[in-house]
Amino acid sequence: MPIEMSRRDALLGLGTGLALGLAPTLAAAPGKRPPNVIIIFTDDQGYADAGCYGATGYETPHLDRMAAEGVRFTDFYSPYASCSPSRAGLLTGCYPPRVGINGVLSPNSLIGLNPEETTIADMLKPLGYATSCIGKWHIGHHPEFLPRKHGFDEFFGLPYSNDMWPVHYDGKRRAKSHYPPLPLIENEKTVETIETLEQQGQLTTRYTERAVDFIRRNRRKPFFLYLAHSMVHVPIAVSEKFRGKSKQGLFGDVVMELDWSVGRILSTLAETGLDEDTLVVFTSDNGPWLNYGNHAGSVGPLRGGKGNTFEGGQREIGLMRWPGVIPAGVVQREPASAIDLLPTIAEITGAALPKKKIDGASILPLLKALPGARTPHEALFQYYGGGKLQAVRAGRWKLHFPHHYRQYEGFKPGADGFPGRLGRGRIEWSLFDLQTDVGERRDVAANHPDIVARLRRLGEEHTREMHANARPPGRRPGPPPEKIRTVATKPVLIQADKDGMLLCHARNARILNPKGARYVESSKRQNIGSWHSLETAVSWQVEVPTAGVYRVLVTQSLARPLTGGVFRVVCGAEAAQAACKTTPSWSSYARVDTGMLYLPAGRAELRLEALKLSGGRCLMNLKSVTLIPQEKNAP
Repeated sequence: MPIEMSRRDALLGLGTGLALGLAPTLAAAPGKRPPNVIIIFTDDQGYADAGCYGATGYETPHLDRMAAEGVRFTDFYSPYASCSPSRAGLLTGCYPPRVGINGVLSPNSLIGLNPEETTIADMLKPLGYATSCIGKWHIGHHPEFLPRKHGFDEFFGLPYSNDMWPVHYDGKRRAKSHYPPLPLIENEKTVETIETLEQQGQLTTRYTERAVDFIRRNRRKPFFLYLAHSMVHVPIAVSEKFRGKSKQGLFGDVVMELDWSVGRILSTLAETGLDEDTLVVFTSDNGPWLNYGNHAGSVGPLRGGKGNTFEGGQREIGLMRWPGVIPAGVVQREPASAIDLLPTIAEITGAALPKKKIDGASILPLLKALPGARTPHEALFQYYGGGKLQAVRAGRWKLHFPHHYRQYEGFKPGADGFPGRLGRGRIEWSLFDLQTDVGERRDVAANHPDIVARLRRLGEEHTREMHANARPPGRRPGPPPEKIRTVATKPVLIQADKDGMLLCHARNARILNPKGARYVESSKRQNIGSWHSLETAVSWQVEVPTAGVYRVLVTQSLARPLTGGVFRVVCGAEAAQAACKTTPSWSSYARVDTGMLYLPAGRAELRLEALKLSGGRCLMNLKSVTLIPQEKNAP
């Protein structure tokens, strides 16, 4: 029978717990070895992607066992709704903006988690802990940012996400890719290149084998194991032993293999006699990437997913097991976060907390289901979009600050590894009662202005403090940041060159109904950018020297992963339409052959109009439109 711990239970039991003197600390007594800690951190696993959280079509007996033998959190949050910041938050006990990790790092990134930050591994090393990081790192791939610079004795895994490779989601090599080969690294040395989906399908097994070996090698000393699986991040893949095992297809197979991995860890602890000396934590970095359809997970009754701050983006599976310390079958409904793991581990081991400010707090009383145990937070703060505060959770209430968000609803998801379209939604000040509306559908801000005011004040105060005390990431020396300046366009009459070609540069365009669109210049770019509205258009006055057919070439950029934008070029009654082309970066331009237009001789207006925004967010960066006369044009 699960032990239900609600807020009401906590309030009723507070006095009893204090009267009985139930101390939360579990630091090792003199002469007794401190406990081992294992954190199993999956990638893009949704709130409903385990049997004990409502999964269907596959079984997760070992995760269900963790819930039955320990505590299952119903309101456990990742630090952020995407990969790199979430990992930085878990390991440092800080909201990611505090440590300068505000977005997903790529193989081209020059930053990483600052080596001056204290991670869980750094904190435990003075106590004699053996430490290992196995799996996905993704908070800096340069040698000075890899795990062994952050307190880990050893590392085996990928430096970043498994989709950052020159291979398509179907396993076929890309003809062109700005991604380098995907390295599998041991300590700081590349020992193998991951080139196929078959190799990706072996990662869960290989990580697990390494983890088991680490536990066995360190059975006689305290250890910290951070096992960060690459799955279920796309491209998903599974070993032969689990292929075809679930009723939900490949995704279910992959989750079943992750569950098997948990089982191997638990059985190894039992075999080595370490079961009652080890805290095991299972959670995920953010919600599922829902536009991948049948290759993505489920958020159950929640709204949103990876990349937004609705509950589906950050509310996660949260399982913790420690026989003899954590009571069996606890269902904990108090809010908590992965940033709370570092201070909780400090309390159970007796380690000194980091000298620099952290945001997490010990949740040991929640794990032990002590009478009166409540969340240590007045509020939890949810950041996204470059480290901007987007939502505040306090008790049953959640206040969204105005922001744009990654929109999944209303768009058909992709299938079999390929993504569907995304939208760009907008939410204004909105208050939700998560106790009665966990799906965040009914805004009750108008009914509770006092709660809106209180949560807004908490959020604004926290943001001011965060900005005042944010610390920089580690930065590798590189080229100076691009200095971009906004410049007013200078519309002029565009005249043909000696070959009859008309070059319509963005600097000479008129921006119609700009809504934020503007012309910018730097050493790398000269284009109209920030094109976020279908109502925006650009135009030129052109002097067509000769009537006839002209080929239309549009020079533009559109940084990955944005896709799906469509535009048209119009002159009089003629129009040509094309799709925007994805480029390696915003300053890498590509030419799009937009087709042919018949143009009469004389003065005319040439317009470029947006038909569909790329990823629902923006059209493209526009550098120029070139009209090239074809050979048969009449003199």
